[in-house]
Amino acid sequence: MTFAVKRADNTRQILEGNLLRAMLSIAVPVVVNSFLQTLYNLTDTYWLGQIGKEPLAAINLVTPVQNIVIGFGGGLTVATAVMVSQYIGARMQTEARRMANQIFACAMGFSLLCAGALAAVTPLLVSWLGANGETYRHAVSYLRIAITDMPFLFIVNLYQAVRQAQGDTVRPVALNLLGIAVNMILDPVLMVVWRLGAAGAALATVLAKGVPAAIALVLLSRRDELTRLNVRLMKPERENLRAIVRIGLPTALGGSTMQLGFLLMSRSVYAYGVDAMAAYGIGNKVNGLISLPSNAIGSAVSTIVGQNMGARQPQRAWQCYRVASVASVAFLFVGGLILSRPAVSTAIVSIFSNDASVIGMAADFLSIMAFWCWTNGIYNAATGLFQGAGHTQVTMAVSASRLWVFRFATLYVCEHMLNMGVRSVWYSVVVSNGISTVLLFALALSGLWRKNRLRLNEDQACAQNHPS
Repeated sequence: MTFAVKRADNTRQILEGNLLRAMLSIAVPVVVNSFLQTLYNLTDTYWLGQIGKEPLAAINLVTPVQNIVIGFGGGLTVATAVMVSQYIGARMQTEARRMANQIFACAMGFSLLCAGALAAVTPLLVSWLGANGETYRHAVSYLRIAITDMPFLFIVNLYQAVRQAQGDTVRPVALNLLGIAVNMILDPVLMVVWRLGAAGAALATVLAKGVPAAIALVLLSRRDELTRLNVRLMKPERENLRAIVRIGLPTALGGSTMQLGFLLMSRSVYAYGVDAMAAYGIGNKVNGLISLPSNAIGSAVSTIVGQNMGARQPQRAWQCYRVASVASVAFLFVGGLILSRPAVSTAIVSIFSNDASVIGMAADFLSIMAFWCWTNGIYNAATGLFQGAGHTQVTMAVSASRLWVFRFATLYVCEHMLNMGVRSVWYSVVVSNGISTVLLFALALSGLWRKNRLRLNEDQACAQNHPS
């Protein structure tokens, strides 16, 4: 079966086939792919936990710094998936290819610029976060090396976005499987055998992401690739750049603003000590695994909604959102009940640390988050609905409010009025997630998403109206 035939089958399934089957065909590979991405961090967490809590706390402290830039760049990735999927749904293949090239050029320029700037200010940032002694040394060495993987990460993410926009989420899995295999081999060698500590973890991750990035670059340049790279198409074009800003900038600002909030949260947690910081990092990473299926379904919703909005089928887009919400909530509710049991949560976090104090706090954090994780199912499905329709400004506003308004307000009340100590952080997470879920759900019911913001040119669509 040729790639062109496979693309046509994917598009027909998304626009005309069984919605649950279409959603699962996209979501299942995304779950696997996200799991592999998470394993990068979990592998680092495991080996650093064997070395000591200072290196583990150092990485947990500075990861949000790196994620601020990655979160901003993630807006470009979302823009790729949204705009390319809508162009494909409208049978505007030439515009899809041109847009992918424009976004690639923007992403590469942004990643190189930010990696250099962040490397220069790393010591100042780590000092501002309050690190000192061994934690400071490990944090600086880790961050300065880790940020050099940004161009590699953006290449892989762009490849994943353009493939997902076409309904294909399988091939990116193979790339990330290769990357995690390299990372799992290099982590113990560099951290334990060569005794490079946190710097070894960063170097292993950079090398592990460089391999799939090189392959992705080759695949994106193939002649049979619908959105293949072409230097001539990377020349800035005003209309396309305006579309990228209109669709991608809200998500970019939302992502980076959210990560800045996480950075300030890390600073608040570090005030309770190294043990609390290590526990916070472990709990967040394990909770990320719990939420993988929900995140993947939200990603699938974005693709399906994007193509159906491009094909002017808003009712089918709404049906997709409803199916996704029910499936996500059911899965997370059952899984959360199991993982929230103290015996289960303690057994899981014990994998990543042998310190009794860290294990106790991490297990408590995980139990609380797991019990309420079902709200993520509603939140992620609604996020996919608005992003697929191009209303990224809505998700930006809700995401920013979740952290900067709801989470910090809850944290203040729990700390200063209820005197809950470190558990103030744990409850601020679940309460803010719940409030933002209710808000986004209400906005979805309002029908705001039905207005398509990509503004496809109908004359172009008719001119290019041929099967994928």
